[in-house]
Amino acid sequence: MALAAETLTLAYDERVISENLSVKIPEGAFTVIVGPNACGKSTLLRAFSRLLKPRTGSVVLDGRTIHSYKAKEVARKLGLLPQTSTAPDGISVADLVARGRYPHQSLIRQWSTSDEAAVVAAMAATNVANLSGRQVDELSGGQRQRVWVAMALAQQTPTLLLDEPTTYLDIAHQIELLELFGRLNRENNQTLVAVLHDLNHACRYATHLIAMKEGKVVAAGDPSEIVTAELVQEVFGLPCMIIQDPLTGTPLVIPWGSARK
Repeated sequence: MALAAETLTLAYDERVISENLSVKIPEGAFTVIVGPNACGKSTLLRAFSRLLKPRTGSVVLDGRTIHSYKAKEVARKLGLLPQTSTAPDGISVADLVARGRYPHQSLIRQWSTSDEAAVVAAMAATNVANLSGRQVDELSGGQRQRVWVAMALAQQTPTLLLDEPTTYLDIAHQIELLELFGRLNRENNQTLVAVLHDLNHACRYATHLIAMKEGKVVAAGDPSEIVTAELVQEVFGLPCMIIQDPLTGTPLVIPWGSARK
């Protein structure tokens, strides 16, 4: 396990989100965290990225407590796409994506051909190369989201954390981006940890699923093994039936709604 949470207490001031929370992220897996709103998904991701210091317990990265690393060391190991991001005024798409290479820079090592190649590849993968000269604040919400993803990809870290990466995207771009993450996981053996709201997307693309409720892990494992109607009812309070996705064979959640009457 390259990344793990050990008996965490996570809180914002006096509001405790999770207590005694332990989570292991399998190395080389595409892990998706699901659960109802305000269950602690994004808070856990913030702890994994060192943005939120646990009140108790520790986050372990490659065998060491994450807070024992220098910031640039963490940034070379972990990339993060946060839920909301703000770009500097007037910055171009190419310049923003290039900021993903910051952890690899130093007084000795300046901008190189490998940095340029990483930026070009990241923009091509997210289909924003045609926007390279545009200012980020001129773009639509969906375009901006893809630019932020490109910056995270340009960082070229072994592990990538994604907090609701499909926000602002239409269904076609959601699938395009999830397919990209799936390829990164399969072909590059990159460890991905994403928070998603769409349970069917999570079941289709995750190789490891974590279901949370009220700050606790309810179930974890292969989606095909843990996603049942009983689990969905317990976690989301949603009566449903589970069938096999005809294209992928993964679980497909069908809400009952009024059809049950």
